[in-house]
Amino acid sequence: MSIPVKAQSPTLFRFRRLARLSAIKSGHKAVLTLAAALLLPHAVMLRAQQSSLQAEAPPLGQALFQQSNATGMVMVAVRGRDALIQGYGETYPGSHHTPDASSELRLCSITKIFAGDLLIRLSATGQVTLTDPLQRYAPPHALVPKGPGQTPIKLVDLALHTSGLPREVLPSPANTPHFTFPNHAQRWAWLANQNLSVPPGTTALYSNVGFDLLGDALAKASGNSYARLLHDTLLQPLAMWDTALTPTPDQCARLLRPVKDPGPCTETLASGASSGLYSTGADMAKMLQYLLQIPGSPAPPQGALAIYRKPSELKSVQGLSHAGNPTGIGLGWIQLGDPASPSLILQKTGGGAGFSTYIAINPSRQTGVFFATTDGPGSWDIDFFHEANVLLAQLAHVPPLPPKRRPAPAPRRRRPKRRAPRSNAARPNRPNSHS
Repeated sequence: MSIPVKAQSPTLFRFRRLARLSAIKSGHKAVLTLAAALLLPHAVMLRAQQSSLQAEAPPLGQALFQQSNATGMVMVAVRGRDALIQGYGETYPGSHHTPDASSELRLCSITKIFAGDLLIRLSATGQVTLTDPLQRYAPPHALVPKGPGQTPIKLVDLALHTSGLPREVLPSPANTPHFTFPNHAQRWAWLANQNLSVPPGTTALYSNVGFDLLGDALAKASGNSYARLLHDTLLQPLAMWDTALTPTPDQCARLLRPVKDPGPCTETLASGASSGLYSTGADMAKMLQYLLQIPGSPAPPQGALAIYRKPSELKSVQGLSHAGNPTGIGLGWIQLGDPASPSLILQKTGGGAGFSTYIAINPSRQTGVFFATTDGPGSWDIDFFHEANVLLAQLAHVPPLPPKRRPAPAPRRRRPKRRAPRSNAARPNRPNSHS
């Protein structure tokens, strides 16, 4: 099921207004006919652009879905002022109901780009600076470890995955609902016992707990809870009414379900900055239009999509190459490709609770895509993220990025040749052994 999201062209609106005013003032139908004639080529072009996106995107998404072995999938495609929301498969196994624009989804780690946006917004208003030490926003008596040389963890380190902190707080309690551990108290107690082996800012290691600590710092700086900060600062201005950390019963009833039990649909305030957000295709269309700076949508703050570190500047980069080899690291975003190329992509992957999610934008062509899939009975037959990048390139009418480079396998050590026995009689009898 596809739902086109249409936006009226400002030029189209001006022509219509001109035609009405001219007809009223002159009282002659000929003036109205002239204005209509002037309007016609633009209207035809606009319809062609809209039908082009609606014709191009669905079959490309269908091919991707068929190779994904997913139970259900929602695709959002935006190009300029046009947007399309398309559902594939089933809302849950055996439902025979296709997902649509209002189907509820888990964003998983795409949640991080919202936190990055909030960081730059609070920086723009002077409530924080990117280089503030995390210790400044720690709870009373909480200790934030420092790296070698007494290097502090800064807020920007948390957003760039360069804090030196590990991916998760482990171990997590058994039977814990997805994205509900660790909570605020648990992660700050854990943090005090960490030892950083590298100076913050020198290596990149993907960290979910780092982003939740960033969310804690932003909440304290703003004087609100993180959920309230997110709602008031970003979600409400974008009218993203189905995007939340505390889903309503109605939203939970609309949540897509994978083939295996994903656990309960519950509040995920504990991972509000890293992975806990719920949303819909309709809301993510608004998010894409916002990120692409489509006219009529609020503009993101300056620097929200900037690249702050290059992998070449770091000693090592781990956990950031799921969708391709990174060429830059932003505030939750990963850059793929040459910044001077029209094929450049900014993207973020996500996964958990039976969902796999992906968002990617091509700023040069004001084109973006979002995908949310639910696990099916089998595994992916394709490199889903790469194929999503190829789909984005097709919609943006640019050359696709090459596949992810994989490290060459280590050379196999050659075993030394055994010496041939002098004679069969000379060979001792040995019991069979296993090496």
